[in-house]
Amino acid sequence: MPSRRQIREAAIQFLYCSDLEGGADPAALREPFWEFITAPDRRNLQVAIFRTVHHLAAGREERLSDFVTRSETALAHLGAFPPAEKLKDDLNRLLALESSWSIAFSKLSKLPKSGDDDSVAADFESSLEQLFKTDRDLAFNRDQFLKSSEDFPTIKGKLEAICASIRRLQRVSDRLRMVEEPERFPEQADLGKLRDSKMEIAEIRSQTDALVDAILTHKEDLDSRIFGILENFSAKRIDPVDRAILRLGTYELCHTDTPPKVIINEAIELAKRFGTTDSKRFVNGLLDTIAKGLTA
Repeated sequence: MPSRRQIREAAIQFLYCSDLEGGADPAALREPFWEFITAPDRRNLQVAIFRTVHHLAAGREERLSDFVTRSETALAHLGAFPPAEKLKDDLNRLLALESSWSIAFSKLSKLPKSGDDDSVAADFESSLEQLFKTDRDLAFNRDQFLKSSEDFPTIKGKLEAICASIRRLQRVSDRLRMVEEPERFPEQADLGKLRDSKMEIAEIRSQTDALVDAILTHKEDLDSRIFGILENFSAKRIDPVDRAILRLGTYELCHTDTPPKVIINEAIELAKRFGTTDSKRFVNGLLDTIAKGLTA
């Protein structure tokens, strides 16, 4: 689970970006902001997913070779039985998809697994998604073939070998589906790290968005309190980072049960990390005044 500190730091960065002169509307900013802010975590997760896929795919080549060999015989049987022409087309489609899977897996295996190049990271992400998409298409088409083969009892026995190969390959895909969506398989203890990483990325966004939305909803009142203390002091004269920290701190003082001392100390830490050399004293003094006014 993300910490309170992680959530508040993300909130400050979002509030800062949305408050810059000429900055994007908060709603329009949300997706690109999260793409940027979670990029390192998502990259680490993607690499971990690929390594798990690589492990689970061990032995797949042998199963694929068996499938290809048996397909030659199965296609001959289907070709000699005109009513099963569509089933023959379905088997050829499976062969093409299996080839696409191997190509996608090979491409992914050759991509760099580390580095800060954004284009490389994006290529890795899209290639991993392409592999999973191809695997999902395979699962669907395998299921269709197996069901359709039941409609031809006359040649069912001749298709047993190819159906067995298809089922063996599908068992690999079943395991890959668990890797792609580990949150759907809580009973799989070995996927715990992947599951926790995905959930933390989603949770930090969910909690941060909720906090930011609350601050933006009360922004007018928060600014009134802040700038009511700063007489003859234009909002534009306050550093954008300091404004973000003050709005967060004031919101927490007015709308949460967190002790004022904790809120102010955390705001000071945020000012140290994100603000200027004068931010710490400025934020401390103003929030302290607001806190005293609320208890007066």
